[in-house]
Amino acid sequence: MSDCTEPPQVFNEPWQASVFAMVVSLHEQGCFSWPEWSQTLGTVIRDQEAKGDTEAWSHWLHALERLVRDKSLAAPLELARLRSAWTQIAETTPHGQALELPARMRPRMMRS
Repeated sequence: MSDCTEPPQVFNEPWQASVFAMVVSLHEQGCFSWPEWSQTLGTVIRDQEAKGDTEAWSHWLHALERLVRDKSLAAPLELARLRSAWTQIAETTPHGQALELPARMRPRMMRS
C-alpha cells in the first residue's frame, strides 16, 4: 500500500485549462491587472449564480469574455465567430479527444 495520494484534479475538461492559460497569458501581456480580473470575476459569479449557473469554470469563461469585450481586445463579431467555431468543434469531436481550432479559424494574433 502506497502512502502517496493522487493530487486533486484541477481541470475536468481541457477547455478549462485553456481558459486558465488565456487568463494568465493576457494578464502577463498587460491586458488587465489581477485586481481588474478579481472584480470582473466577482461580478460574473454574482450574475451567473443569479441565473442558476454555479459552475466555477463557466464563471471564468464568462469573466474572460467580458474583459476581452470591455477592453476591446477582440471585435464582437470575431468573438461571436470564435464562439460558434468552438461550439461546432465541441459538438463534433469524439469524447476524450482534444479540441483544436483549425489554423484557418484562429484569430490573426494566434496564427503562427
